[in-house]
Amino acid sequence: MIIRKRLTAGVGILLAALAAGLGTALPAAADEPSSSAASPKVELVLDVSGSMRARDIDGQSRISAAKQAFNDVLDAVPDEVQLGIRTLGADYPGDDRATGCKDTKQLYPVGPLDRTEAKAAVATLAPTGWTPIGPALLGAADDLEGGDSTRRIVLITDGEDTCGPLDPCEVARDIAARGIHLVIDTLGLVPDAKIRQQLTCIAEATGGTYTAIQHTEELSGRVKQLVERAAEPVVTPVATEGAGSCSAAPQLKAGLYTDRQEFGKHRWYRVDVLPGQELRASVSVAADRAVNNDYGVLLRAVTVHGREIVRGAESGTGRTDAVSSGLRYPKAEQDDVDGDVKPAAETVCLQLSNSFSAPASVKTTPGMPVELTIDLVGAPDDAADVAAFGLGRGWWLLGVMVLTGLVAGLVFGWISRWRVAVWRTN
Repeated sequence: MIIRKRLTAGVGILLAALAAGLGTALPAAADEPSSSAASPKVELVLDVSGSMRARDIDGQSRISAAKQAFNDVLDAVPDEVQLGIRTLGADYPGDDRATGCKDTKQLYPVGPLDRTEAKAAVATLAPTGWTPIGPALLGAADDLEGGDSTRRIVLITDGEDTCGPLDPCEVARDIAARGIHLVIDTLGLVPDAKIRQQLTCIAEATGGTYTAIQHTEELSGRVKQLVERAAEPVVTPVATEGAGSCSAAPQLKAGLYTDRQEFGKHRWYRVDVLPGQELRASVSVAADRAVNNDYGVLLRAVTVHGREIVRGAESGTGRTDAVSSGLRYPKAEQDDVDGDVKPAAETVCLQLSNSFSAPASVKTTPGMPVELTIDLVGAPDDAADVAAFGLGRGWWLLGVMVLTGLVAGLVFGWISRWRVAVWRTN
């Protein structure tokens, strides 16, 4: 794409020069601003410490799973993304703490991607030393400096930082304070509560995400998703605070919102839906601490008088770090409405509840992170859209199914009796 733009600009400049009678052509990109300034930048930071030798991911070592995931990711990196790779704990195998905590380097520079070269660099890695997460994050932030593009660090590790007192969480806060719009996403290869806490803190400090990984496909899929997300426009969630009742709930418009919800508590929000619109709402609750198994999240759309319109529910068993639910509510167009009269909106109350619980040793405050998405789109014109209107408005379909079953049963019974009669006769 960039080459095509430069070629077009060069041809245009050359033609203009010839038309003016100039004897020489101007440089092809003389007046063109650098396209790289707007290209999103991503750096993958890979833990290559000694613990990555452990063989507990799909029967292979953690480093092997990481290499396989990297190969998959490098094949799928969008052309507009400038990507780099940094390692930590890859070179120093000794016991000197001061030296081990400086063991981080850039394996592949941030820039246009040469997939063959990047894969060759990753293939040479072998688990070696310490886990200097804090220094690696500082190095990655320096690697991504320059330009006004979006920046993202994807940290893949199987353990805690071993280079205190430099706290990686404080490092992440310092990076966020620079105001360079850099997001850090963390992926943990070991389901350990202490590791989860540190990696969650790093991610939340910059508005990123934490994901626990147990399989190679999960790792490659999540890293691909994060790299592709860097190429998309960034949507900043709006902080809101749900109320304890619909009457006191905040009025929300279409957008992305964040909140926190305590264990077993209800949160209420309100949305105005015009005739001819469809409300689409979804919610994700992150289990950012150790919770008991068997929990659920419920999102309900309710009228201001308390009548339930539609609900969406989802449950979990502790094998995932987030549980999501969603719903759709289409509001039909109003008939025989004067063109000068503005149709009245219906206030829909959204109720969010959960059934999370935790051991007594786990703090329940502050509440768990909530991400709420509200969208208002045109309602479907065809009432036969069962996916949109649900069975509540599709009793005719249920009737057809019952009638079809009855007719099929009568026909089958008649054929069976006829065959028995013929058999007796013969």
